[in-house]
Amino acid sequence: MPGRLTLALLFATALFGQKYNGPQPEKPDLPYLVHADNLVATEAGEAKQETRKNEILYVIDGATSPAATPLASPMFLIRSEQLVPDKLEIYKLESKNGRREVLFQRKKKQTARPIHRNVTRLGENLYRIDVEEALENGEYSITPSESNQVFCFRVY
Repeated sequence: MPGRLTLALLFATALFGQKYNGPQPEKPDLPYLVHADNLVATEAGEAKQETRKNEILYVIDGATSPAATPLASPMFLIRSEQLVPDKLEIYKLESKNGRREVLFQRKKKQTARPIHRNVTRLGENLYRIDVEEALENGEYSITPSESNQVFCFRVY
């Protein structure tokens, strides 16, 4: 029995002691789509808040994001200096009238729901974000909670 415990501890140490040696994000605080050994920067921007009768809408200029992936469950890398990766949320956007938007609140009820994701620390200030559900083709945004900062991407 003690031999098995020692073996299990050695295996766990080897597994968690591995150092990430894949591609590195060029800029800090910018999520990058992972495509094998290539990283594609997401489109950074600022969402504008529009308040209508009983509604809160967030709008991003442009009908589509230049950052695109064919993967339904994409993976991202981010080197964090100011952003807190655990506070990043992913939302589906609707493309309407040459812009992207998300209806966040209607009649004091939140309508937009964050998409499930998992954040894993890979090294000092380096994190991987895995989308845990299959995304439909369309426009999406990664945003820090309680911020209008957005990082957009498209699934095709």
